[in-house]
Amino acid sequence: MLEIDGLRVAYGHVRAVDGVSLSVGAGQIVALIGANGAGKSTTLAALSGLVRPSAGRIVFEGRDITKLAAHDIVGRGIIHVPEGRAILSQMTIEENLELGAYRRRDRDAVRADIADFLQRFPVLGQRRGALAGSLSGGEQQMLAIARGLMARPRLLLLDEPSMGLAPQMVARIFAIIREIHAQGTTILLVEQNARQALAIADRGYVMESGRIVLTGTGAELSRSSAIIDAYLGGVTRGEIHTRL
Repeated sequence: MLEIDGLRVAYGHVRAVDGVSLSVGAGQIVALIGANGAGKSTTLAALSGLVRPSAGRIVFEGRDITKLAAHDIVGRGIIHVPEGRAILSQMTIEENLELGAYRRRDRDAVRADIADFLQRFPVLGQRRGALAGSLSGGEQQMLAIARGLMARPRLLLLDEPSMGLAPQMVARIFAIIREIHAQGTTILLVEQNARQALAIADRGYVMESGRIVLTGTGAELSRSSAIIDAYLGGVTRGEIHTRL
């Protein structure tokens, strides 16, 4: 479904993404893990048209989308749920969901989808008229995911969905991600919680300093000594490439 080849993104003289190549198959969950500043979020921003790559190609379902504007990429079916949720705090829960469907013209189906999500996320349904800014962090993350799903994505980009959440809420968010995947949505997941991400991933990529340094199935990476030491509770962090 998605092929990235030699992607580079620079902020001034700083090369945030340096020759990244990865692929996502239809129906897969692919996890992109790594430390803060590794270039994971910038990779997603390039995929969704929020930043312009300086080199490389992004091909989605056989079509080159490298130079498309963000709204055109949304129109192709790629939806980005950003780090920090980016909900519109002074609008209601229901209004946030409506905005997720801004490109859709099937208004009856949009209303049906809103009703469905308010039922699937009862905490949102009970407060549908409340301002989104009044929600807890975990509730805001549910809203951000539901808003993304309102666009009926073919590929869902999730950036750090568990960031800053209590363990119970992290478990709930990952359960939601599994449900979304089971219903047929392909997912590219950026996540610092490597254990949880690799547990649900078909394939994983590890980024360091803007580059992919390791790849494998979720199970293979979970068993890798480099990953265990760096992300799954080992004693020494270090750079992964020194352990490979």
